[in-house]
Amino acid sequence: MQLRYNYRAYPDATQRRALASAFGCARVVWNDCLRDRKEAHAAGLAYVKSAELSRLRITQAKRTQERAWLADVSAVVLQQSLRDLDTAYKNFFDSVKGKRQGRKVSPPRYKSKKDTRQSIRLNTNAFCLQDDGTVYVAKVGGLKTKWPRRLPAVPTSLTVTKDSCGRYFLSFVVDTEPDILPEVDTDAGIDLGLSAFAVLSDGRKIDSPRFLRRAEKKLKRLQRELSRKVKGSKNRAKARIKVARQHAKVADRRRDFHHKASTQIIRDSQAVYVEDLAVSGLGRTRLAKSVHDAGWSAFVGMLEYKAIKHGRTFAKVDRAFPSSQVCSACGFRDGPKPLHVRQWTCGACGTMHDRDHNAARNVLLEGRRIVAAGRAETRNACGAPVRRAHVPAQRVEAGSLRKGQTTQAGIPGL
Repeated sequence: MQLRYNYRAYPDATQRRALASAFGCARVVWNDCLRDRKEAHAAGLAYVKSAELSRLRITQAKRTQERAWLADVSAVVLQQSLRDLDTAYKNFFDSVKGKRQGRKVSPPRYKSKKDTRQSIRLNTNAFCLQDDGTVYVAKVGGLKTKWPRRLPAVPTSLTVTKDSCGRYFLSFVVDTEPDILPEVDTDAGIDLGLSAFAVLSDGRKIDSPRFLRRAEKKLKRLQRELSRKVKGSKNRAKARIKVARQHAKVADRRRDFHHKASTQIIRDSQAVYVEDLAVSGLGRTRLAKSVHDAGWSAFVGMLEYKAIKHGRTFAKVDRAFPSSQVCSACGFRDGPKPLHVRQWTCGACGTMHDRDHNAARNVLLEGRRIVAAGRAETRNACGAPVRRAHVPAQRVEAGSLRKGQTTQAGIPGL
């Protein structure tokens, strides 16, 4: 399986200028090739092949006066930029034809030098790991890198990224074997929420850290300072970087929390079942800030790939499953309940339920049924994911708020 490892890099002033030049050249090649294909499509001509674009926009462009500076960077950077454009078009075509699952993919767009994120991609011909701990990048030099952990194998590709607050990262793709953990006798159903980030079927609760809410006071002050600066001034650029750094701290803390929580759950459980939430729908309600602050999608994605890595079973329960309406003791469906109802008594057996714990137990039972029926998201013999058919979001769950529709805590229909 392929894994990606990110490390912080600290280039000096000369290397930062060389990387800026590489970012710009890769962007120019992308835009030139994209423009040729758009113009050909508008004129009704055939799709321009990659070989023709490589000859015209890279090889011959280096010999012209307008694009002579393309020779100052590694040719691998330019070729990889063209390959990334081909991948973007392929994803777009597959999405239009229905071959690609998930959301519809938009066609490739032009890149700007003002984009907050700049990156280049390299193969093994343009970088190598040196004995002194630096990473040599062609026509850039040896980048000083912080290694909190070693790479498990020789990397196959490298992506150099500059984020919005000026930090540089090296992202390595590594082919590794799965690290199978010893089998355990427990499995877990997980109910994700806002008051508690996650409630497990065994009764454990993971408190919601609310990193964005805790940083709001400082963010408001920094954003006020940014809004008072003159557009285009150096002080405004400095203030923008301060805001970006604060947002990066929030994102880093949230990611660290997700990694620690997901790793602990995978180690303690042989099988993990989680509800497939309509996060995009919930993000259009009054709870949008809290929903995005929780980061449920990133957390579920970590659970999924770590389950594959460590030989665990993972399954998603359909979002239409009424986990909060069914009694986990007797199976009686007691109907929908508003969000302010945190405890309720079953009308059939009289069992007193905590809303979140009962939902987690129902997710566990439904996940076991899905695995027993052979419909879990597992891997086939070729290593490709086998997924169930997508179920459209329910109108009351993912739809936008209508005029006159009553809500409880901002979620339509609940």
